[in-house]
Amino acid sequence: MKTLDHKNDMTYDVVCNIINEVVMTRYALNLPNALKRDAERLAKEQGVSLNQFILWSVAEKVGALLQGLDDSNFPNVTYRRGASGALSPVLRGTGIRVQTIVIASENMSPTEIAEDYDLTVAQVQEALNFYKAHRAEIDAYIQAEAALEPKNE
Repeated sequence: MKTLDHKNDMTYDVVCNIINEVVMTRYALNLPNALKRDAERLAKEQGVSLNQFILWSVAEKVGALLQGLDDSNFPNVTYRRGASGALSPVLRGTGIRVQTIVIASENMSPTEIAEDYDLTVAQVQEALNFYKAHRAEIDAYIQAEAALEPKNE
């Protein structure tokens, strides 16, 4: 989803979090200490700088708000465009698709899923609750992906 900044006539793709401009704007940001520590830890886990992590986080949030897709009942679930170009609900900040959690839940408990995917049980439960609220959508994603898998014959 591209939007146009009419002041500068610059476009940016908020879905893919890509800035298509030569000049970046500086913006001083005051963060509570605990939030900064969490952001630094998450950036390190993602293998990016704190600046890149904050840019990515803001771009993800702006993109979601502009698309109007996020369900406010599930603040830790957002939509991200996958390699195929299709939007898919993911656990915010992890890139783990809700459908992945749903499929894993067929054979694993929420605690086991949390351990295997390095998530909290609350994140897993929110993904499963999102599934309950959006079952048709998630089932369609699961069926579409299953149709692409090669058949063992």
